[in-house]
Amino acid sequence: MQFGEAVKLALQSLWANKLRSILTLLGVVIGIASVILVVTLTNGAKEFVTKKINTYGASTLTISKMPQTFMTIEEYLEFQKRKNVTIDDYRAVQDLCTECVSIGAERESTGKVVYGTQSTTDSTVRGWTWTMPAISNQNIVLGRGFTESEDEHAAHVAIVGADIVDNMLGAGDPLGKEIRVDGDPYTVIGVGEAQGKMFGQSMDNWVAVPLIPYLHQYGMHGDNASLTIDVDAGAGGEVMDSVADQLRTIMRSQRHQSPGQKDAFNIDSSATFTDILGKVLNSFGAVVVSIAGVSLVVGGIVIMNIMLVSVTERTREIGVRKALGARRRDILLQFLIEAATVSLVGGVIGVVLGIGLAKLVTVLVAFPTAVALWSILVALFVATAVGLFFGIYPAHKASALDPIAALRAEM
Repeated sequence: MQFGEAVKLALQSLWANKLRSILTLLGVVIGIASVILVVTLTNGAKEFVTKKINTYGASTLTISKMPQTFMTIEEYLEFQKRKNVTIDDYRAVQDLCTECVSIGAERESTGKVVYGTQSTTDSTVRGWTWTMPAISNQNIVLGRGFTESEDEHAAHVAIVGADIVDNMLGAGDPLGKEIRVDGDPYTVIGVGEAQGKMFGQSMDNWVAVPLIPYLHQYGMHGDNASLTIDVDAGAGGEVMDSVADQLRTIMRSQRHQSPGQKDAFNIDSSATFTDILGKVLNSFGAVVVSIAGVSLVVGGIVIMNIMLVSVTERTREIGVRKALGARRRDILLQFLIEAATVSLVGGVIGVVLGIGLAKLVTVLVAFPTAVALWSILVALFVATAVGLFFGIYPAHKASALDPIAALRAEM
């Protein structure tokens, strides 16, 4: 039998027994759709977050009290005992870091922003030094950022995100308008470029004010009063390592740490966040892919059972073919092609369903997605392989039928 004829017979069999075909394909469809859905969402998350991290600054180093990573409860309690990163630490880094290209400091909290009768209670309030917009690659699309003088003299000026302009400030020029941030008045001097959403959450609902008035307003002491110092190290690689070593020396000196003591602070880079994200998403993906693998095995077993039923139903047909000169390998190839075709059709449906579900997630919660061609090719290959593997036994059974006994079988 020719390959094309075997594929045609397989498709005709699927179409003739629609309900049975749906049940046969269900396991493969669920397994492939799960894999495609997870890979598409995972790739989207990786690309989006990596882009955001690189936008923030691929050469940026951060000094903070707590690691910017996942911690155990024991580690968290240990790190909580560390001294806060203070404005004095920031000034020491400013004075002593000779290899740093640019240095900034920040702190943030959630607060209430009011303009006229409009207000919001869940805006991110950032205390920024004048260098932070450039270090964080936050473009100012309207107006300007802080000046060094405004930073040093604690001027009550503010840069706002696009959501504040759209939802609160209304029509007209937002520059010069006065907003109240947790009760304190600030004059809007700049508007940040819209960043869109990240995992369904807007990244434009924020207000940035100079760090000194922020610290005066929210306090310089307490568990949540630690600053983050941001450093633009310039080029990557060895230069970043050299800058990190100099920062470590400065911070250890600030804390009067003796040789051999563990650092009482953390220095992280954008690579740290990228590596952690990759590990988390890969672990998540591995779990879901394992579950999807079970679905594929179940789907393969169903295909095998349905093929065995098909062999029984078509015993007389097999006898006629053998009587007309069909060899064992012809019958074997016919049923293998049918099993692989059935599984491949399930794989195609699964790929379409998986991509469709991923895009639906994007529409509903603005979760980023990225379809990977390799995942589609691998999914279709796996689907076909499942059909071939679980179709071997039914195909062998069909090819081994005695033609005389097969011809005597009842229709």
